[in-house]
Amino acid sequence: MNHDDYNDAYIRGILNTVKTIAVVGVSPKTNRPSYFAFKYLLERGYRMIPVNPGQAGGELLGQKVYARLADIPEPVDMVDIFRNSDAALGIVKEALALTRKPQVIWMQLGVRNDAAAQLAEEAGVKVVMNRCPKIEYGRLSSEISWLGVNSRTLSSKRAPLLGKGTQRMSLQRDTLSGGTTGAARRNERDITS
Repeated sequence: MNHDDYNDAYIRGILNTVKTIAVVGVSPKTNRPSYFAFKYLLERGYRMIPVNPGQAGGELLGQKVYARLADIPEPVDMVDIFRNSDAALGIVKEALALTRKPQVIWMQLGVRNDAAAQLAEEAGVKVVMNRCPKIEYGRLSSEISWLGVNSRTLSSKRAPLLGKGTQRMSLQRDTLSGGTTGAARRNERDITS
């Protein structure tokens, strides 16, 4: 796989199918990018599990913090790495040693480790490097374009109203370069029927 350029369908497919995300290296400091990303994805309905040895046993936004991936008592679909590139290989090895390995290893902006990516892919795990799931979700759902940022997502269809309060966009929208996934099409049928 070319880790310098991911097509929208690949990223959307991941974000549409994962439900549980373990964030390794998340910070409880509200001014840190890892905190913002964790909070954003939690608010979008993902089951978020914080992993930080220095905070183990405590809570972050109501979620119990674990020291390491092996301590998490439930399977995780995706491991989001908020550590430096050198730490990624060890985290990938830990993730692959789990009873049920994750479907996805996601390395945050600035994190790239080709050896870790190769190891994960050889084990059948999808990999994303040097990207942020918060940014990708916002871009692909057109949520980020409401802030004046061009997301390259075009649609004349209004986003469905999801009830009262703040509206959250969804990943159910087509893009010029990616299209939707099967999961997004099934979800759209469920909403409209």
